[in-house]
Amino acid sequence: MKVLYFAWLRERAGVAHETVSPPAAINTVAKLLDWLKQRSPRHAEALADLRVVRVAVNEEYAMAEDAVGPNDEIALFPPVTGG
Repeated sequence: MKVLYFAWLRERAGVAHETVSPPAAINTVAKLLDWLKQRSPRHAEALADLRVVRVAVNEEYAMAEDAVGPNDEIALFPPVTGG
């Protein structure tokens, strides 16, 4: 699974992207985010307030209960605003 971090999430996590292999039980967006928080103190800081983290799975916006799998690309980014 490839995880991409954008904007301030990238800065706080300290990585722009990483390839991870979570356990099979990590099969939803919510479970993945909780698992990622455990990777390091920097990941925990980046993902401390999930209300301000948006997720896309394979370039499609995703909700907490949406499924994730080992071949997915997960993008994490702050809310996007326009003008």
